Amino acid sequence: MKTRSLSIFGLIVLALLIGLSACTDPREGYAPEQPIAFSHELHAGVNEIPCKYCHVSPGEGRHSSVPSVNTCMNCHSQVPGNTPEGKEDIKKIKKAWETGEPIEWVKVHDMPDLVVFSHQPHIMAGLDCAECHGQVNTMDVVSTQNEFNMGWCVDCHRQPENNAPIDCTTCHY
Repeated sequence: MKTRSLSIFGLIVLALLIGLSACTDPREGYAPEQPIAFSHELHAGVNEIPCKYCHVSPGEGRHSSVPSVNTCMNCHSQVPGNTPEGKEDIKKIKKAWETGEPIEWVKVHDMPDLVVFSHQPHIMAGLDCAECHGQVNTMDVVSTQNEFNMGWCVDCHRQPENNAPIDCTTCHY
C-alpha cells in the first residue's frame, strides 16, 4: 500500500509540473532552422502569394498543411531564384521533387500531443491568422509571436466577447 500511495503522489507531482510548464513555458520567438531557407517575407509579402495557396485547408480540419514539394514546383519549375543561395535551395526542392523525398520541415507552431487544437473554429469565429501567428508576410524567418501555451490560450478564451468554451475537454482528450 505504501508503494501505491507514493505512485499516486508521484503522478500528482508530475501532473502539476506538466500543468505548470504548460502555463509558463514561453515559445515566443522560437524560430527553428529549416532544411531550406524559405522567406515568407519574399513569398507572402513581396510576391503577395496568399497563405492558402501553400497552406491548403487551414479551416477545414485540425491542422493547416505544410506545403508539398509539388506546391513549390508549381512556380519553381519556371522560377530559378534570384540569389546564389536561392538557386541552391531551389535545386534542393527540385531534387526532392524528382526523387520523391519529402522536405523535412521543422514545425514552428506546434502543440504538445496532449492538446487537441483545430484551426476550424478559430477561423469560423473570424480570427485572422495574424492574431496568433503574427505578421508572417513580414518575416524572413518565421518565428512564434506568442507564447502558445495553456495560459495564453485560456486568456483569449476567457474574453467575454470571444464567447469561447473554457471546459478542459475543449482542448484536451
